[in-house]
Amino acid sequence: MSDNVTGQGAPRRIVIVGAGAMGCLFAARLALAGSEVTLVDVDYERIATINRMGLVLSDEEGRRQVAVRAATAGEVAVPVDLVLVFTKGNHTQAAVQSVAHLAAGKPVALSLQNGVGNAEIIAGTFGSDRTLFGTAHVPADLVPPNTVRSHLPSPLALGASDAHAFPLAGDVAALLSRAGFDAVASPDVEKSVWEKLAFNAALNAPAMICQKTNGGIGNPYGLRIASAVISEAVAVARVKGIGLDAASIERAVRAALKDHSAHKPSMLQDREAGRASEIEMINGAIVREGERAGIPTPVCSTLTDLVRLIEGAGTAEASCQ
Repeated sequence: MSDNVTGQGAPRRIVIVGAGAMGCLFAARLALAGSEVTLVDVDYERIATINRMGLVLSDEEGRRQVAVRAATAGEVAVPVDLVLVFTKGNHTQAAVQSVAHLAAGKPVALSLQNGVGNAEIIAGTFGSDRTLFGTAHVPADLVPPNTVRSHLPSPLALGASDAHAFPLAGDVAALLSRAGFDAVASPDVEKSVWEKLAFNAALNAPAMICQKTNGGIGNPYGLRIASAVISEAVAVARVKGIGLDAASIERAVRAALKDHSAHKPSMLQDREAGRASEIEMINGAIVREGERAGIPTPVCSTLTDLVRLIEGAGTAEASCQ
């Protein structure tokens, strides 16, 4: 397969693993831009709904009906040009294993997931020289049964840990730009990933534990916890050679608490829906990286353990009876 995935000539074949809000948004926009898109999921009802009704994309350009194929992983065959992974981090390993057969066609694989560690899991199957990762500051809400809502701007930064993979980032960024995203290839993408990691770690775990919206933790107590989390993330990143601006991240956190006070961070949404959160790929990742670097992370460690206790409460209670 050619390394050029920008769609010169025949439509590019794209597989998106995870039919949540982000997966459906990217599927709809890429399909409208001319790519041949298949959404992969494990929910048979969702697959049937998408195949029967398509997706409805609602954004600044209005509402558009988009025909997109949905399937289980086993129903997708090579060749595929691009594999996008949009599952939660705690499902990355299983998701990648489900589409491992696609690696035979040597597609480019891309993670725009939250947290750190996902790209390494994906590269284990698709190869570090074919794996990209990055950040997506893209709002997306899924409205049952088949509507995804978003609004501009939609900035994306793509890059790679392997120098052999980085040239692919430009082609994929061009493909995503044609689909309406503000995508760029960045040689410094790891910094962007850690900035977003620190931001998410500062907001998500406290909101989930306390069952508060952004506004509910936008007070001196919540801000003190957020500042401590950011300080730990910055210290760990510094040892890894990644320079983060703590003041800039704190400003972004304060802006989110003020401007989106009614928003429920994703971990809180997970708790309310009875789903496992991405704590291991966010605060837990800061703890693991800190342990490797010899940097103490007591606040992130405590928050991570509290989330683990909450998510495992049913099992723990049952074992004590």
